[in-house]
Amino acid sequence: MAGIIGYGAYIPRNRIKVEEIAKIWGHDAPSYKKGLMLEEKSVPSPDQDTITMSVEATHYALKRAGINPKKIGAVYVGSESHPYAVKPSGTVLAEAINATPEIHCADFEFACKAGSEAMFVCLGLVQGGMIEYGLAVGADTSQGAPGDALEYSAAAGAAAFIFGKDNVLAEVEHTYSFMTDTPDFWRREYEHYPRHAGRYTGEPAYFKHITGCGKGLLEKSGMKPSDFAFAVFHQPNGKFPMRVGKMLGFDKKQIETGWLCPKLGNTYSGSSPMGLTAILDVAKPEDKIFMVSYGSGAGSDGFIFKITEKIKKVQDMAPKTRDMLDNNKRYLDYGTYAKFRGKIRKAD
Repeated sequence: MAGIIGYGAYIPRNRIKVEEIAKIWGHDAPSYKKGLMLEEKSVPSPDQDTITMSVEATHYALKRAGINPKKIGAVYVGSESHPYAVKPSGTVLAEAINATPEIHCADFEFACKAGSEAMFVCLGLVQGGMIEYGLAVGADTSQGAPGDALEYSAAAGAAAFIFGKDNVLAEVEHTYSFMTDTPDFWRREYEHYPRHAGRYTGEPAYFKHITGCGKGLLEKSGMKPSDFAFAVFHQPNGKFPMRVGKMLGFDKKQIETGWLCPKLGNTYSGSSPMGLTAILDVAKPEDKIFMVSYGSGAGSDGFIFKITEKIKKVQDMAPKTRDMLDNNKRYLDYGTYAKFRGKIRKAD
């Protein structure tokens, strides 16, 4: 048996409301709130980035795992907003938790599914016996171009998971992946903001890959949607995960616990993993969780988790995701938000 032995999340306390962004660009706020099903999003402070948030989330995961960081054999950070173009985020994280130097480290990129990609590889290394414990993190300080629809949803946060075979909280029963070359979202070298193919990002990209992966995972496991207590999908906005869940046969109640979009926005690489942390905070022994990520380019990773008795001992050992989402918030005006996100650039 291999699976998650510790988990943690981190969400910046800064927020900006949909109305504040819409006011600047002359957009109709009610239409955006209804169309995207978004209310506000998290915003990192100037001294926060993918690395600092990964460190915070990992500290919470270590509290729940109760292991010596020196026993971690691999550290993988999945993100589409690594702070360096040439220099790994994972080495800084490994050093910060005192896991160096005998450790394998890599940064992962696969747009919005870089976090689940890291989870997939860590799980495989643990199952294969190459390492005792593996740390997988999905984290982002995502940006959207000023005035673009992405600006309403591109948020920040981190989700960390430690995989192992001892004291497993959530056993991984099945995995499945589904991928094609579908260019719906991209950012070239030296470009400040990602570009997207508008409505093309929906049917042939997001929905095709999540349903393809989800159906494959159900078929492989021999299970049906009613066998699960919870389901979580990638959340580029509020509508897509609810719609794709319905397409696969899940009902709203199964999805709601891990559905963070209305207040968090989209943390991209940490989107479905972040939703998973919220589910683990309230899950009960024997519950089964269905998770499918999505990354533009395009592909999905699917996991089926089974909760064990160990979960009850660790849920209150670190801050819970919903508490970070709902409490101690600080709202920003657009000018402060633009300064924090580096949207104001000086002329050369």
